[in-house]
Amino acid sequence: MKTKRSKSTAWRCVIGVCVLVTIGSFPNDGGSTKAVPGDESAAETRDHQHTNRLIQEKSPYLLQHAHNPVDWYPWGEAAFAKARQENKPIFLSVGYSTCHWCHVMERESFENTDIAKILNEHFVSIKVDREERPDVDSVYMTFVLRTTGSGGWPMNVWLTPDLKPFVGGSYYPPEAREGLPGFRPLLLQIAERWRKNDKQILGQAEQIMKALRGYAARASKTGGHELGKGLLTPGLESLSESFDKTLGGFGRAPKFPRPVGLNFLFNSYAREGRSSKAAQNVLQMGLFSLRKMAEGGVHDHLGGGFHRYSVDNYWHVPHFEKMLYDQAQLAVSYAEAYQITREPFFAEVTRDILEYVRRDMTDKQGGFYSAEDADSLLAAGKPEHAEGAFYVWTSDQIRHALGEEPAKLFSAYYGVEAKGNAPKGSDLRGEFAGKNILIERQSISALAKAFQLTEREARKTLDESRQKLFALRAKRPRPHLDDKIVTAWNGLMISAFARASQVLDEPAYLQAASAASTFLQDSLYDPKSHTLRRSYRQGPGEANGFLSDYAFVIQGLIDLYEASFETRWLAWAMELQKTQDDLFWDPSQGAYFETTGKDWAILLRMKEDYDGAEPAPNSVAALNLQRLAQLLDSKDCKARAQQTLDAFAGQLKSMPSAMPQMLVALDFHLDKPKQIVIAGNPQHDDTKAMLREVHKRYIPNKVILLADGGEGQRFLSQYLSFMQSVKMHKGKATSFICENYVCQLPTSDLKVMAGLLQGTNRAAVPK
Repeated sequence: MKTKRSKSTAWRCVIGVCVLVTIGSFPNDGGSTKAVPGDESAAETRDHQHTNRLIQEKSPYLLQHAHNPVDWYPWGEAAFAKARQENKPIFLSVGYSTCHWCHVMERESFENTDIAKILNEHFVSIKVDREERPDVDSVYMTFVLRTTGSGGWPMNVWLTPDLKPFVGGSYYPPEAREGLPGFRPLLLQIAERWRKNDKQILGQAEQIMKALRGYAARASKTGGHELGKGLLTPGLESLSESFDKTLGGFGRAPKFPRPVGLNFLFNSYAREGRSSKAAQNVLQMGLFSLRKMAEGGVHDHLGGGFHRYSVDNYWHVPHFEKMLYDQAQLAVSYAEAYQITREPFFAEVTRDILEYVRRDMTDKQGGFYSAEDADSLLAAGKPEHAEGAFYVWTSDQIRHALGEEPAKLFSAYYGVEAKGNAPKGSDLRGEFAGKNILIERQSISALAKAFQLTEREARKTLDESRQKLFALRAKRPRPHLDDKIVTAWNGLMISAFARASQVLDEPAYLQAASAASTFLQDSLYDPKSHTLRRSYRQGPGEANGFLSDYAFVIQGLIDLYEASFETRWLAWAMELQKTQDDLFWDPSQGAYFETTGKDWAILLRMKEDYDGAEPAPNSVAALNLQRLAQLLDSKDCKARAQQTLDAFAGQLKSMPSAMPQMLVALDFHLDKPKQIVIAGNPQHDDTKAMLREVHKRYIPNKVILLADGGEGQRFLSQYLSFMQSVKMHKGKATSFICENYVCQLPTSDLKVMAGLLQGTNRAAVPK
């Protein structure tokens, strides 16, 4: 989430209520090298004199605060009861383990014994990991956003004993500086005001909740706008207006990848038709952005994967945190770019991301870890650390590692400079002085020409240099790994591996998707209640799954079925969809709430209406329902999909660029989706050849089914009557290209099949 820097604090009247607000905040997404059990690289920097209740938790973020002198409680009744019994306000602090400014505030304030004394005397202090409890985060982030105009992490909110917010903001330094209010004087001010007139604050908090409930109710109302193509055009125009024609991406610094926007661009390219000028313009916006990101410093050129965002316009200086949800979505974007263009560059970047995840982000049981931190120790055994320390290089380090001539070539290609290469204004704290963040500065052809080499020779030298530096970097203290396995993000990653296995014809990626799905089913799913848990670390977490967990996993399972044709994954997706409907569906207004409404401590039931770093769960759910409707001929799924789209039609009309993934779902609704049926044995070469013919084309609004003549076909025949008669022709794999289950003549000829696909494919492979 993007934030603004704070200027002041004051009692202001917002949403009809007077509250103490912090106007703006520091940037949020970040990380630190705080010690957690097993993190020996940072253990000696931690003072173990104090131990609080968080030592009993599993969350890496909560464990990072387990030795603060603050008397922290986890979110729960014990803290709420203490606040009620002692009539104390609650201080709620929300963050996550790789959040940079969270840990800046911890070092400055939560490890400060004087500040801890104030907190312990006047407040009941609660720590929440937003990745474990997005429901808690959503309620109070809504309050902060509505009252201050911006938000971020750490999020710090003061609540009444009955959990109603009355003051909120983001990062606070211990004392006022640079226009930011000081945390210590703010605590004393709030404590004094509560002591003198707690009833007034209770009344204000009730007014705030009334206003927030009204906001949530309005946001949940059905849009009342026609679902037509007229809703798609403004979204595309909005993206086009914000497109950076020089540097790629959308808007100015800080620059986030936001793959949901790329999904809509590629979808729009398919809708417009590849031969039109409009289609080519749309396509180039997406491809150019992907190229610039891959060339930039946000891309880890040695170890693979992408950092969170760049602080500058050039994609050069990143916030070095690596999030699983970014890797998942970007892998899909680069794979789709390869489908459209057949350019090896996009396939290479896809593999680069997925190999990083397989190597560094995958648990031995198959699940995927959440994130790697931005900060790391400067040297093993020493307390000093800095953002990006693991990733940056001096020119001398590169020269000593590679030798004189290879270093010259490497430095010319990756922009290495003797005094460091961070652009002016991008290094506010001076952490990159004399350091280099690798960024591709020229093409291989230009590099080869400058050094009088062939392109093959230049590539070989660069490959060898990267391998040497990667091995050398591996000896540095690694950034902290958040090894929590978040169900929703694993769903996104399962999609990425499943879809990449199709596009790149890579069985190892299919195996990774299957292993992760098996882990989720074995460790985070209750087959009796058909429900999911939110997260896993040393066992399942206590929080039940939220809408995003169901929607993202269902998407992953549908993708996995279409990659493997194992109907067990489709059957599980159906079970989870029913549970999602039972737990989250809004029968009066349509669409899904983020929470079940069964937890009294969650004061608002929200429907996310923004496709941001992660897609809004309803955007994914709307597309899932339509795909299931096509795969299973389900009228119920089709109706729920339309009701979900209806519920957000108003948002799509008023601010279409806010929900590009919902626009992708709308395009599916407006199109005539294709059913591509292959009759054949999935292990036989002729069947594989037909599937490759499908996968090398970008056809967004389709489903793929396999008539294997056995168990899989019998399963599908329960829902699709025409599947009973689908069979191979003369013992050869046979394709059926259908629309609304009306199929063209079957064929076993690959060339004929390619022609039929070309006719259905509005964005066929360019020649």
